[in-house]
Amino acid sequence: MNPSNPAASAWFQRLLLPGLAFKAVVIGGGYSTGRELAEYFIPGGPSGGLAGMLLAMIIWSALCATTFLFARAAHALDYQTFFRRLLGRGAFLFELSYFAYLVVILAVFGAAAGSLGESLFGWPDLYGTLCLMAGIALFATFGSASVEHLFKWVSVFLYATYAVFLLLALTKFGSSIAPQFARHEFNDGWAVRGVTYASYNIVGAVMILPVVRHMRSSTDAVRAGLLCGPLAMLPALLFFVCMCAFYPEIGTETLPSAFMLRRMNEPVFEIVFQLMIFAALLESGTGAVHAVNERIASAYRSRYGRALANSTRLAAAAVMLVGSIFIASRFGLVTLIASGYRALAYVIIALYALPLLTYGVWQVFVRRDALPAQTNPQPHGP
Repeated sequence: MNPSNPAASAWFQRLLLPGLAFKAVVIGGGYSTGRELAEYFIPGGPSGGLAGMLLAMIIWSALCATTFLFARAAHALDYQTFFRRLLGRGAFLFELSYFAYLVVILAVFGAAAGSLGESLFGWPDLYGTLCLMAGIALFATFGSASVEHLFKWVSVFLYATYAVFLLLALTKFGSSIAPQFARHEFNDGWAVRGVTYASYNIVGAVMILPVVRHMRSSTDAVRAGLLCGPLAMLPALLFFVCMCAFYPEIGTETLPSAFMLRRMNEPVFEIVFQLMIFAALLESGTGAVHAVNERIASAYRSRYGRALANSTRLAAAAVMLVGSIFIASRFGLVTLIASGYRALAYVIIALYALPLLTYGVWQVFVRRDALPAQTNPQPHGP
């Protein structure tokens, strides 16, 4: 975005940045490698899986828009303030579930980064994990501005890479894709899987609450929220269509991306794609850790009246990373996605989605006087 054009920059930050940030925190290790798509959407069949993804996209858009509206009304730029307004004394329950979520997703990211390091450079798994930890800690140290720049530039790299991936897939094995969709296969459970996938990922909307500070009105909140679903799901839709060339056997692959890249036989692009996966892991992990740092920064500012030091942000990030990522050494990527994510989905529905769509909507549209005066919130961090 051209810094000499403030109007264009403001439009980007108000409407597009939230969607790019949401994409950043949901893409992670399972989405970017295709493992999550194999787990949740391939069992529904090509057509059923695509329908499940579109259902998840609609859920994301609706819940993101509602989340941004409530966040503006409640003057909440971090998840602690948000859930204190939404759940009252029950907010600590979300703190506990978010800690579990953080442990699981960082463990998944660590496992995926270790696999990438081995695949690209022949490293032991630990080296790739350590590179990811260092990158996340670096960007999380410098606050919201650093994180938002990461989201923007990684998004450019990511969308371009997926576009090239689609073109190569259509060239190499495109003739195998159309017949799969021509069968119109909708297997049982496709809708349930779509809802489950959307549910555990929707917590990303509260992880990116600092971007709400750019929004000027409720209209901005709605527009930005509705764009979140398509911006986050577009790469997955492209990837899934390509995966269906190898349906159903690709559903059992630990890393569907590696499976398809081998069949493309494009060594240079294979390296680029795997670097893109690492970049996706970096932005997702950074978004998750930054959300906790912003929660700490908010509490620190309320108590001491000053901003949280970068050194403290670095220390907090290091503790989270060391405590979470090394769980990846105990569990595999498939196990973490299949078991850990599904359990978290039910918790997030109970503590976030249902209260937001009932009590939260009631507070915003019926009892506005019950929330703090609606103002344009200011950032908690640099």
